[in-house]
Amino acid sequence: MSGADVRRVGVVGLGTMGAGIAQVCVQAGIETVGREVSEDLCARARDRIGHYLGRGVEKGRLTAAERDAALGRLTTTTELEGLAGCDLVVEAIVEELDAKRELFRALEGVVAEGAVLATNTSALSVTEVAKATERPQRVVGMHFFNPAPVLPLVEVVRTELSSLEAVDTAFELAERLGKEPIRCNDTPGFVVNRILIPLLNDCVRVLDEAGVSPEDLDKAMTRGVNWPIGPCALIDLIGVDVHVHASEALYAALGEERMAPPDRLVLMRNEGKLGRKSGEGFFLYES
Repeated sequence: MSGADVRRVGVVGLGTMGAGIAQVCVQAGIETVGREVSEDLCARARDRIGHYLGRGVEKGRLTAAERDAALGRLTTTTELEGLAGCDLVVEAIVEELDAKRELFRALEGVVAEGAVLATNTSALSVTEVAKATERPQRVVGMHFFNPAPVLPLVEVVRTELSSLEAVDTAFELAERLGKEPIRCNDTPGFVVNRILIPLLNDCVRVLDEAGVSPEDLDKAMTRGVNWPIGPCALIDLIGVDVHVHASEALYAALGEERMAPPDRLVLMRNEGKLGRKSGEGFFLYES
């Protein structure tokens, strides 16, 4: 099977990332089945996707007819069996290895033998997820970036067990979605997070060591290095809790001190100062 042969995509987990991935799929003209654990969460995800498609109409990026057609391609379900007809399934649930392994074992009994199973994990081992299945050759990583409808990169992650066909199918599908995918091996953090996580951690440590404010640190990097967004604003956008979790996973895998989350970020996480989603991180945000 190639990416062009994918007629229906499944997305398991319709939180921020999963809903974004589902939105990208339906906008690309692909029938999409989103799975959540309750009807309420399914309805919230559909409303979220409808909201962002509606904003696209307001900004002239698509017509009202295109919005309605895209929403018409979205089906939601609370049962894994609802994914039975999917040619490729993207998992976007909680970043916990045991939960992902359990899900992939269950998915094997639902989808067809030739279907590709992809995890959207940003820091966990795709190989360990694949080993939970009887056909690890069809398991790959498809790491979308937040917000998925906006950022063009998808890291297509191959394990030593992945078949070339599965990797190519995921890569070609990402291209159909209008993304700019890259291929990479299953190493801790893949490409972007392996570089970005320790770099952002260094930036946070500089806050205290150099006695600089978050505002001035961001100004230094946007005005002095031409970053499009400052490191503190970026962590607030990612989510302090998400960044800390990824840092802990990379530190556990590599044992490099730069990977460990700075104490300042751990404290912010514990205090619920998670960035934009909580209304407060390094900066304050209106709800």
